[in-house]
Amino acid sequence: MFEEFNKIEKPELLNPLVLAYIGDAVYEVYVRVYIAKKGEIKTNTLHKASISFVSAHAQSDILEEIEDSLTEEELNIVRRGRNAHSNTIPKNASIADYKKATAFEALIGYLFLKNDIKRLEEIIKITLEKNS
Repeated sequence: MFEEFNKIEKPELLNPLVLAYIGDAVYEVYVRVYIAKKGEIKTNTLHKASISFVSAHAQSDILEEIEDSLTEEELNIVRRGRNAHSNTIPKNASIADYKKATAFEALIGYLFLKNDIKRLEEIIKITLEKNS
């Protein structure tokens, strides 16, 4: 779909917060499509359903679950995402969950910009199955 649009040479060199910014949007689209496919019609219902997937706590849990299956390259992105210094203060999450969620989003953004859609969808499938 986005074969040339999203491919960036050496996405691993991007700031991890940029990777997380992209990853947040990509993950949100996958979650919204997944929920919409379930047949929910009311917008409020869709939004409430998506929270169980996109909250910092949910993403932190997912990262802990998949971390053992990540490659060294992916773990490096996760480490960089977790250690990134953000000026944002989490409102409804602990700092630990927020950092892990940022790491998870950085991984999603990295895989998307690397155009490794197969691996991206493997990871997203795990998250969707866990939260269903």
